[in-house]
Amino acid sequence: MILFAILVSVGLLTGRAAAQPDRNPCRPVQFADSTFVVCTADLRQYEVRLFWRGPSGDVLGSFDRLKETPEGARVAFAMNAGMYHEDRSPVGLYVENGKQLKAANTKNGPGNFHLKPNGIFYVKGRQAGVLETGAYLKRKIRPDFATQSGPMLVIHGQIHPRFSDQSTSRKIRNGVGVKDQHTVVFVISEDPVTFSTFAHLFRDELDCADALFLDGSVSSLYAPSLERIDSLMPMGPIVGALRRRPS
Repeated sequence: MILFAILVSVGLLTGRAAAQPDRNPCRPVQFADSTFVVCTADLRQYEVRLFWRGPSGDVLGSFDRLKETPEGARVAFAMNAGMYHEDRSPVGLYVENGKQLKAANTKNGPGNFHLKPNGIFYVKGRQAGVLETGAYLKRKIRPDFATQSGPMLVIHGQIHPRFSDQSTSRKIRNGVGVKDQHTVVFVISEDPVTFSTFAHLFRDELDCADALFLDGSVSSLYAPSLERIDSLMPMGPIVGALRRRPS
């Protein structure tokens, strides 16, 4: 009976340990002769949410100001959450705390956002997804948080049809993918890379069947575990992973 009790106790302790958030959710990854930082959030351990304006209504615009918010102390990592206009308002759909602050953008136009199919990253409770914009709108999802960007990188396991392995356009890029409904993977490149390489990283190395490009050139990362806080230029929406409070 004593041995059984010890085994049960060890099992319970192991289970509790496994339920704790990873203290180092961000790690460097080498792929295709380039370096990336990969930050993973299990939504059973982390809250993934969006930030745009502060309590006074002005745009946060930086990780330093994000740290000053009521949730700032719980942020395990953060990065810019998609493309924005000169006034730092989102280019496409933006939902925060269940409230739609910007409608979906289905127009045609120039630039990466309109390199269709583009898509939407969303969080609802402890589940998340990345969907092509049309598919997202047809499902009439009511998310807690959502941001639209483009182009899609990976769509149901297929690389975006407009990407070419022969492309010479290389930039710093960041994006988001989902491994399953609970596991979200955020990536920023340390080196300038092509869309093709970035998409293959999500699909072939990180096992994400769906992934979305968030931004390039201005891509920034806040990762306290890596002692990193980028401050390239003022940002629009920010996506952050917060350690869940003990229940």
